[in-house]
Order: sequence, then structure tokens, then C-alpha cells
Amino acid sequence: MFMADIAGVRVLYTGDYSRKEDCHLCAAEIPQFSPDICKIESTYGVQLHQTRNVREKSFTDVIHSTISQGGCVLIPAFALGSTQELLLILDEYWSNHPELHNIPIYYASPLAKRCMAVYQTYINSMNERIRKQFENSNPFDFKSISPLKSIENFNDVGPSVVMASPISLQSELSRQLFEIWCSDKKNAFVIPGYVVEGTLAKTIINEPKEVTLMNGLTAPLNMQVHYISFSAHSDFAQTSTFRKELMPPNIILVHGEANEMGRLKQKLITQFADRNTKIISPKNCQSVEMHFNSEKMEKTIGRLAEKTPEVGETVSGLLVKKAFTYQIMAPDDLHVFSQVSTANIFQRITIAYSGAFGVLKHRLKQMFESVESLPDEESKGPAFRVHERLTVKYESGKHISLHW
Repeated sequence: MFMADIAGVRVLYTGDYSRKEDCHLCAAEIPQFSPDICKIESTYGVQLHQTRNVREKSFTDVIHSTISQGGCVLIPAFALGSTQELLLILDEYWSNHPELHNIPIYYASPLAKRCMAVYQTYINSMNERIRKQFENSNPFDFKSISPLKSIENFNDVGPSVVMASPISLQSELSRQLFEIWCSDKKNAFVIPGYVVEGTLAKTIINEPKEVTLMNGLTAPLNMQVHYISFSAHSDFAQTSTFRKELMPPNIILVHGEANEMGRLKQKLITQFADRNTKIISPKNCQSVEMHFNSEKMEKTIGRLAEKTPEVGETVSGLLVKKAFTYQIMAPDDLHVFSQVSTANIFQRITIAYSGAFGVLKHRLKQMFESVESLPDEESKGPAFRVHERLTVKYESGKHISLHW
């Protein structure tokens, strides 16, 4: 979490947080000061998570049952966070069940492998359970788990457990293994966290009869599908309790699907109807204005000070705190009046896309407040700009490019 004090107004941004301790991490702490504005995630809306003991038992029961029937288990996961938690659970479970010692466990994520050194080093940042285990050995030095580089290095013979990224199944090793194993009813597919709408993983949660492979063909979905959330995101109970303890007068809901965010907003309004709390759920990139009565004085310097503003005119610039004074300046003046320097970075990426360009623009209009077409003479072809920042250009029937 991050608490910023802007001219006496405290703004708290929770980021992804959880008020429940998991297998290796401590619970998020309540800030010392109550904020004036709380930007809080709404990923799970009004949903409630299972308790840690229940979800861990469900997870290991599914895996043990599948292995006993001669099947394989695919666990798509993020590279960080839940992956390390699941690996700890599996390694401990394997050590307590000698009959599983000949069954291999792999994790296939180059990023997760590189980050494992961080987990192995910063043990003091973990919860008390992990710190106690470290007195005997490093719990992140797994005894029953091995890294897997690629599908070419995988010997697919007999039962096994593979944790691979990405969780969405859009590409890479998790998608490759899914296509190999999805038709066998002995195998199991365990989704351990939040998946985004429009991805294959989200489609599979509804257990369709068949799925589309990367080559365009279809295959029957016979493998068992299980959704057991180990997400590090807050659920409704945690969000509600967090709100009661902090009592912020202004709440901005972010990081959530529109319907879930709307349900969370209505439930919070109902629950705290007797409180004078303003709750906002803006669209992506939508500006939010809040006014606070403050008697603070700030000086404009540089280019902003060249013209005296009219009464009621908005002065737009960067608010810089220097010693005990505040100054408002244009971004281009930062290097002149402060020790902060600025730079412009232009980036471009080309993405494979075979759909209709107009459909892409229509979908983005549903997500973002500002999507404007560009004239052909400026873009040299069909293009549009999202919030005056990101330009999407049509390159060919198979590619689009993004510029920002």
C-alpha cells in the first residue's frame, strides 16, 4: 500500500492486498492514519474467499486423487505470489506422503525461477511460520520440485504435476501442455486464481464440451476442471472490514471488472448508508475530481508564473514540495527549479491480430472513455488514439501496431 500526502490531503492506494495471512506472507497492515481518499481494489467485488485450510485441503485432495488414478495435473499460475505459495504447499505435502516421492513436480516459469532467489534471501519479510522453518532449512529450497525450461525438456511419461505460466493459457508452456492433456479424463486442470474475461482459462471455468486449439482445430475437454482460488486479492469481507477500520470519507474503486465493481459499490453504499461516504467507480482512464477546502499557499514558478490566471481558471502543473514550501511548475521546468529531471521515451510494439479493425475499436470504446479516429494524412492508414496517449494503427490483415 502507498499513502501519499498532497498538500495536506492523504491519498491511500491499496494496490493488490489481502488482510488474511497466507502460507508465506503476512496480512496487509492497517495504515496508521486514516486517508481522505482511499483507492481500493475491487477485483472480486462481493465474492467471498474460502478459508486457507479449506482451499489448501481441496487443492491437495484434487492433486492426490488425480495422481492416484494415473493422471497429470496442470496448474496455470502467475510467476509471482501464488506460485511460491502453491510450491510451498506441494513440497510440504509431498514430504508428508512417501507414496508420492516418485511423482515429479515441475514449475515452468523463467521469471519465477529468477525470482526464487529473492524469496530465498528475504526470509525476514515472510510470516512467522516461514521464519521458524528457516531455523532448520530454507523452505524455498524445494526437495520435491524441479524447474522446467521448455516442453522439449519434459518427459511426459506417467503421472506428474506441472505449474506453468501464464495463468490465462493464451500461449507458452501452460497452453502447450493443456492442449496435450485436455482430452484425457484422467487429467486435472486446477485454476488457482483470478482469470481475465476473454481468455481461454476463463472459458474453461464454464467447462465447455470442446476447446479451440492454437492451430484452429477443436478438441474435446475431458479433463477435470477445478477452480480453487489462492488469489492475493481482497474479497468482500476484507474490503468491508478494511473500510470500517479506516473510515475514509472518499472511496474510489479500481482494478475490477465493471459488473463486479458495480455490485461492490451498491453493497458498500447499502452497508454504510448511515455514513457520509462518497463512493466512486470510474471507468478506465476516467478523470475523477475531488475538492477539498484547504488554506495552503503554493507558488507558481517558471512558465506557469508568466501569466496571471483569471478568477476560477484552473492552473495545471506539477506540485513539488521543497523543504516546507510547495511550488507548482510545468513539467518542462522540473530540471530548472528542482533536482528532478525528465525524459521522453517512445515505444512501439507489433501484435498479431486477424480480426476486424473496426471491431477492435468498438470493444475499446466500451472499456475506455476516449477513443478517437485519426485522419489518414496524419496516421498514413486506419488508426485511432486512446485517451490521447496510445495510438493503435492497422498494419495489415494480420498485424496491428501500438505506439505510445
